[in-house]
Amino acid sequence: MIPPKKMIVSLMALFCGFAALGQPERWQQKVSYVMDVDFNIKKHQFKGTQRLEFTNNSPDTLYKVFYHLYFNAFQPNSMMDVRSRNLPDPDKRVADRIVKLKKDEQGFLKVDGLKMNGRKVLHKTVGTILEVQLSEPVMPHSTVTFDMEFQGQVPLQVRRSGRFSREGIEYSMSQWYPKMCNYDYQGWHANPYVGREFYGIFGEFDVKLTLPSNYIVAATGVLQNAGEAGYGYSSSEPVARPEKLTWHFKAKDVHDFVWAADPDYKQISLQEEGVPVIRCFFQPGDKTTDNWQKLPVIMAEAFRFINKKYGQYPYPEYSFIQGGDGGMEYPMATLITGERNLVSLVGVSVHELLHSWYQGILGSNEALYAWMDEGFTSYAGNEVMNHLKAKKLIPGETEANPHMEEVKGYINFALSGKEEPLSTHADHFMTNTAYGVGSYTKGEVFLEQLRYIIGETAFDKGMLMYFNAWKFKHPNANDFVRIMEKSSGLELDWFREYFVNTTQTIDYDIEDMRGKTVIIRRKGNMPMPLDITVRTKDGKEYKYYIPMEIMRGEKKGDRFFDRFKVMADWPWTHPTYSLNIDQNIRDIEKLEIDASQRLADTDRENNVYPRVMLQKDPVK
Repeated sequence: MIPPKKMIVSLMALFCGFAALGQPERWQQKVSYVMDVDFNIKKHQFKGTQRLEFTNNSPDTLYKVFYHLYFNAFQPNSMMDVRSRNLPDPDKRVADRIVKLKKDEQGFLKVDGLKMNGRKVLHKTVGTILEVQLSEPVMPHSTVTFDMEFQGQVPLQVRRSGRFSREGIEYSMSQWYPKMCNYDYQGWHANPYVGREFYGIFGEFDVKLTLPSNYIVAATGVLQNAGEAGYGYSSSEPVARPEKLTWHFKAKDVHDFVWAADPDYKQISLQEEGVPVIRCFFQPGDKTTDNWQKLPVIMAEAFRFINKKYGQYPYPEYSFIQGGDGGMEYPMATLITGERNLVSLVGVSVHELLHSWYQGILGSNEALYAWMDEGFTSYAGNEVMNHLKAKKLIPGETEANPHMEEVKGYINFALSGKEEPLSTHADHFMTNTAYGVGSYTKGEVFLEQLRYIIGETAFDKGMLMYFNAWKFKHPNANDFVRIMEKSSGLELDWFREYFVNTTQTIDYDIEDMRGKTVIIRRKGNMPMPLDITVRTKDGKEYKYYIPMEIMRGEKKGDRFFDRFKVMADWPWTHPTYSLNIDQNIRDIEKLEIDASQRLADTDRENNVYPRVMLQKDPVK
């Protein structure tokens, strides 16, 4: 239905207002956790109380709420166990290990009692989800209090969380407490813990952890009682330790809480102007000490680069903690395996740190948009590593474009026929490989293709705009693309639809040359604008740019492609395009589509005139 003229004017004014404001609004739920946990080292179990203030900022009345009980995944025949044993390429860290766990090696989370506003509520545990039937509804824009008693058992280290990691860390405590599921504009997200990706509500955490006094604890947040807890003790101090110590941490504007504990942890810290306090917790040894002692200075430079290029880190501290089973991000902290060479240690630290931006602060729903976290993190990580090499803080040669290997890797996988759309829910990929290549590699290539489309200046501006506009607001794919449209002045929904929602590929062919006319054919189903470079036999170079009509504009030049002649738009429905250049075929030494090789074109042999045979990477 076409709205009346007055409505059109009103809508235009509204949209202009949003564009000028630059700060999109979307309601957010809010949580405030107060937890007091006592740990039994002999049984690897803990008991705790949790007071949760939950603010329903939605316009909806809620008759149920849900909690995640992640540790229940580490039991035989759990959804995680069965899923892992039925995948063609299971994660080797999981494989069939869960089904083999003995009773005292398994994990569990049990809710012993739950009240809302002082009244008992009915609840039942269904795998890794606690379903709560409320005695009275939570009204819109109201706050209620849930009081819970719970207990848990820490499983042997299988995936991310657990006890006794392969490097000897005693406790890696992630996804360890009953955590309220998020309810957003799409409804409840009570996904069972099948293997990957998390989504939480921003809020506050006030957590007390009581353990034997010989343990050192690292965690999300800021330690409130450093003088009486482990940071105030060392083995050389001749003071009598109490049997147990309580570690008290607080954090604001975060959506999760992680901690780790080991009696052998050594902490080193660094505080420099312009960066948060950097803490490193590791077990000293031949495989760790030298590299971990170098880490804080290197990561301080990483912080400075990231703050300038991708947005300001808002928290006072960050901790790099040896633990877990590889590298896993959490608010204000990461668990990483620590027995690595320096480049590997810095690489995993940079990657997990950058998750603070795309998972921790922006907080996209990873289950639905894993590529917006993993892919964006991988993209920025390669930029940071390139910067650290340029600063001579780590060994290695810098690259003009540090994303080229990922472009090649994506092309190889796209040609394998095993690719699945990025719009696939993280738990529902048919193979782990398709998830990994899609979320990490194609997610990174998404940004590289976008930079190719809109130009480097608009891209860099857009990345900062995105962070500043959407931090703490759980953006989706369209939210990101809309920011890039504002930054570039181009229409980009077509790109999102093709690259995210389909597995269509890019392939352009220089089909023929006749005098001064070049016939270009689109052989792949995904359309893209084209950068054309002509080098003549007298050594001169000429550049032509073919925008797509659907873009409603063209990019500005950048260091990869500049001083070009803008040609007529290419309607995406037309399979061929006649490019009229200023040079004659007899004077041309080489004509090439995308000489920078940034375009994810699946067949580069047909991008060049005269045709040359290119060395192809084997399909992985």
